[in-house]
Amino acid sequence: MEEIRRAAEAYYENLSDVKKRDARFSFNEILDKNGDGKINLDEYVEYLKKDNNTVLPSLFTALDKDGNGSLDFKETIVLYYIMQSGRALFCKCCDTFLADVYFSCFQCFCLDESHSTYDLCCDCYGGKRFTHHDDAIFWDNYTLLSQSRSLALEAPEQKRRELLEKIATIVQVTGLVVGCATIASSSGCSIL
Repeated sequence: MEEIRRAAEAYYENLSDVKKRDARFSFNEILDKNGDGKINLDEYVEYLKKDNNTVLPSLFTALDKDGNGSLDFKETIVLYYIMQSGRALFCKCCDTFLADVYFSCFQCFCLDESHSTYDLCCDCYGGKRFTHHDDAIFWDNYTLLSQSRSLALEAPEQKRRELLEKIATIVQVTGLVVGCATIASSSGCSIL
């Protein structure tokens, strides 16, 4: 979790001053309903449920770095980063938040048309505490990223261009979402 926390802090530090002010406003006005400067578990659950997001207590626990049962602004920035970056992954077996190295089914990651992945924590994968299709090949997330890049680079030039265009579209849409996410809540968007 510490690596994700560091990435989130770096991401936040590179936001414009306007986006940082919007983030603080969203924290104070949208999430911190009782105005105590912290987000408790009830406020966290209420916020995630309003947009039909999955609510798992293991993420709240992982975010609560100091273990005081609430999230301060800095801890909430990590939640925002996780949601925006797509890092909100949970073990399909035990529902643990996947903060570090985890294993993914290669076929589900690369070939599943539904964009669904089958991800497992090291304990569930190593302990064979899961059931999945018989021919499943699992790779850790770092190997999967490296191998995916290698496969993309080995593709014929036209296919590689198509892939890069898709990635550019995803990056552009993500930029729009992140930009929208920092607009005041009156427009229907929020940072957190």
